[in-house]
Amino acid sequence: MGTDSGSASASASASDSDSDSNTNGWSRARGLVLKTLVLVGGALLLKRFTKSTTRWDHTRIVTQSLSGEKFSKEQASRDPDNYFNLRWLSCPAAEMVDGSKVLYVEQAFWRTPHKPFRQRFYMVKPCQKEMKCDVELSSYAIRDVEEYKNFCDRPKDQRPQPDEVIGDVAEHLTTIYLKRCDRGKRCLYEGSTPTDGFPNSWNGASYCTSELSVLKNNEIHTWEKGYDDDGNQVWGVKGGPYEFKPAPASSFVDMLSPLNFPPLPMEKRIEGSFVLQE
Repeated sequence: MGTDSGSASASASASDSDSDSNTNGWSRARGLVLKTLVLVGGALLLKRFTKSTTRWDHTRIVTQSLSGEKFSKEQASRDPDNYFNLRWLSCPAAEMVDGSKVLYVEQAFWRTPHKPFRQRFYMVKPCQKEMKCDVELSSYAIRDVEEYKNFCDRPKDQRPQPDEVIGDVAEHLTTIYLKRCDRGKRCLYEGSTPTDGFPNSWNGASYCTSELSVLKNNEIHTWEKGYDDDGNQVWGVKGGPYEFKPAPASSFVDMLSPLNFPPLPMEKRIEGSFVLQE
């Protein structure tokens, strides 16, 4: 009788031990499964966030940043002697067979947006793989500038159509090579023309250079300068680039701002700052 009792007790103890062992085993297995899921999920998330940006992604970002209506009003407020309150307006105009984007770009005084003093086509495309840049931005003259005035302000059916735009791309003017900015800098992309620039004969110049920075929130900084054979700057602002920022809808009070009414004898100031439309 005592032997049977001891045997039963031993059996129960062994059964409890097996149950504890199975429970611990399942707990360890469940823990391993959870750790594996966490590691796999983390790896997928990391891959998603570190996915490399393609050459065409860079092109798309720069194209979107250049597009839209922007103003240099804040800069003109800080330094009205050297900078005007200008309106920058750009929008997509066509796409080339190789995928390059064509933008129409015009600049005007804020108070006379219907009278742009500069009109250009910008062609945006990826840099060649062997080049140390991400985006190539080329500017071109327009064959018939009058036909394109206020292009972006017009309904699409009242603008020159893409095939006509491509046919109206005229003389190549400059090319800027943009590179993605290092982490921690204010800009997203920045670049310039080669140091020896491109031919330019306006106001005694023999060549010109251009610099461009693309910042967050679609802000852009652009700096164009002309130089003579001796390296003297003969046109373009000297203190730094024009800073164009997207602005809210204008108000009547803005229209009356002195920044929008340059003094009448301003021709020389304009000539020193811009290449006017020929």
